[in-house]
Amino acid sequence: MSTGSQTPRQVTVNGVTTALAAGSSVADLVATIFGSRSSDGVAVALNGAVVPRSRWAQTPVPDDALVELVTATQGG
Repeated sequence: MSTGSQTPRQVTVNGVTTALAAGSSVADLVATIFGSRSSDGVAVALNGAVVPRSRWAQTPVPDDALVELVTATQGG
């Protein structure tokens, strides 16, 4: 029997609608996108608010969230 908590969440990541497992944290999302929970050079904004790296694992990603992932690049 399936419950509502099992249903994937729909979130928008950098303008693209993405399915994310219910109960996922910001750390889970970063791992899904970048393949590592501790991706260096990544910043996250959730619904317009920056989420400090120290809070990624404790911050849930709600359904219909707007997420911006920004990566640092080298160059000059």
